[in-house]
Amino acid sequence: MLFKSPRGTKDILAASSRLWHELEETARTVFRTFAYQEIRTPVFEDAKLFTRSLGDLTDIVQKQMFIIKRETDTFVLRPEATASIVRAYVENTMYNVNTVTKFFYMGPMFRAERPQKGRMRQFHHIGCEAIGSCHPFLDAEVIILCRELLTALGVGDFSIALNTIGCVQDKKNLSVNLREALVPLKKSFCEDCQTRMTKNIFRVLDCKNRQCREIILSKNIGHEHVCADCKEHFRRVRAALDAAGVPYRMDPLLVRGLDYYTRTVFEVTHPQLGAQDAVGAGGRYDNLVRELGGPDRGAVGFALGVERLFIALGVAQDGAPEPPGEDVYIIPLGEAATRAGFDLLREIRAQGISADMDYMEGSLKASLRRADARKAKRAIVIGDNELSRGIALVKDMAQGTQEEMALSDIVARLKPC
Repeated sequence: MLFKSPRGTKDILAASSRLWHELEETARTVFRTFAYQEIRTPVFEDAKLFTRSLGDLTDIVQKQMFIIKRETDTFVLRPEATASIVRAYVENTMYNVNTVTKFFYMGPMFRAERPQKGRMRQFHHIGCEAIGSCHPFLDAEVIILCRELLTALGVGDFSIALNTIGCVQDKKNLSVNLREALVPLKKSFCEDCQTRMTKNIFRVLDCKNRQCREIILSKNIGHEHVCADCKEHFRRVRAALDAAGVPYRMDPLLVRGLDYYTRTVFEVTHPQLGAQDAVGAGGRYDNLVRELGGPDRGAVGFALGVERLFIALGVAQDGAPEPPGEDVYIIPLGEAATRAGFDLLREIRAQGISADMDYMEGSLKASLRRADARKAKRAIVIGDNELSRGIALVKDMAQGTQEEMALSDIVARLKPC
């Protein structure tokens, strides 16, 4: 029986793995420049963590969580990282430090949704969370950080949409306003939106259906529901972004569908992704720390989808495996030479020089072809004749030249290419 990877998952093979490492290291450099430190949380959590933080009527909780039942416990594979990080922040009493605590993270997330372009059941996020302050400039910093990260990764042609949804009371007011404006027209909306009106009316604003969009736009939804304090907070966020020269567009329909968001929300889109064009998103969530058992602490963060970043970059993830390109490739000819070559291999690697050995026991010609195919920089040939003389042939694969070298001198004379 031929087994395949589960639907909605993908193997990251050697050729792609290098690209992932480069992307992750670039991200780490940018995050550290902004004084963020890496955090790693478990890939599964207590199910109640997400029903409490995301809202039990969200699509994620209702339809998309991978549930694991173990005796009396119910766990889920994490669908996102923010709730896990806030849980870790509270559990480890990090709030006792009188400063903003800044985390960055990268790793797999899981949602049981229909796989499509840029949407996998196991996908990967790179993101950050800044916990401990309600200052509007922290919102601006996180958005600036997101832009700097995208630029450092080489992503161009992206746009940032920005909005404020206000505080908890403001969101309640918006919910009432939306129901008054949209529910009387319920039958004119698509089936999904009709369901959303019953469960979570904010999700109607995310609908891509043309007729639904036209009805929503005709209602001229603005910031009438937002209180004076939240409007002032947002004004200062925008002023900080303007001063930093960060381009953005206002989108009063941007609300984000998760319950924990308050005040500033933003989304990054890219035309390469098609209809589902979000490459990442984030915002402020000032009540989540308290709701998960901690003190009253403001927080803001964002997440970028790694698979979506690669789509935006136009980078294919199914390329042919690249040769390893080691500095040294040892070719032993015979059992005695193999033992000597294996000892030499360990000594070379101990010096931090990348090296491998031919284990195929073929002809010299075939071994040299393998060395060339692997893009090895040098080949060391050891045969019975060379071994009896205490030497080896060191061949420069690019130049095609070779020289005899005493086995006892090889390690000292080799340098990484």
